[in-house]
Amino acid sequence: MTDSTPTGAAAPGGRQRSAVVFILGSISAVQLSAVLATHIFQHVGPAGGALLGVGFGAIILAAVVRPSWRALVGPSRLPLIGYGLVLSGMNLTFYLGISRVPLGTAVSIEFLGPLTVAAVYAGRPRNRWWVLLATAGVLGLTRPWSEQRADPVGVAWLLVDSVCWGSYILLGARAARGLPGLQPIAIAMAISGLFLVVPGILGGGPALLKADVVLVGLGVALVGQVVPYSLELLALRRITAGAFGILMALEPAVASVIGFVFLRQPLGLLGTLSILAVVAAGIAVTRDQRDGPNDVETLAC
Repeated sequence: MTDSTPTGAAAPGGRQRSAVVFILGSISAVQLSAVLATHIFQHVGPAGGALLGVGFGAIILAAVVRPSWRALVGPSRLPLIGYGLVLSGMNLTFYLGISRVPLGTAVSIEFLGPLTVAAVYAGRPRNRWWVLLATAGVLGLTRPWSEQRADPVGVAWLLVDSVCWGSYILLGARAARGLPGLQPIAIAMAISGLFLVVPGILGGGPALLKADVVLVGLGVALVGQVVPYSLELLALRRITAGAFGILMALEPAVASVIGFVFLRQPLGLLGTLSILAVVAAGIAVTRDQRDGPNDVETLAC
């Protein structure tokens, strides 16, 4: 979920260990924000929750990053608008998905998007088998053949989310051209918030102004937006991009643990094996990606 940021060489000892802590902290923060968001779905719905989280996140990032808004009238205009659009799509469809599907399953489904992008980017034919393994893992989680199958509407939303996440990676490379640091994501977050105004208001209505709902929305923004981006930047200064990607592949597993602990969403044996299949595929593809081209923009073009 981070934008393109230069990384240094792998650092020894304590710096590597601290990077692992930062990445796991980032992943956990994102999933905890999802748990927090589910508590306001009954008041404002998933669309209202997305508006509050992204809206407050945009305000906080704009205040901290102070991006150059002139980029919206320059050559980066269209990539930035597209970046903001898929960011709003990611948040909205993810919330619509987790309102119907367990968190670990939801994250595994949406992970298919960046996994497929990484597999294509690595340019190795064998990676198609890893994508198939991840797909098999998702089928094991959703069980479309069973009476205990995952909600099909929720799965459909999450498949759209996976496309948005894959597009987010590709558009992020273009949007980042000529804009340093977190400026691309700060601008895209503001655009995303604008895209979410109409569905958010339609879904949430007057309840969006309730004090307790606003406080939860602010918490979602801090925990799900500000904290993860900060931790990922700290991690990227301590380890290589390849190592970072491998650790981020643990996200479906972390989401499953958090879903079990905070939302009482057990996986069972098949679910656990399916999650491990998705994680293994993500790690394998990322390891291949380290040896491929260094510029993701070659895929985005």
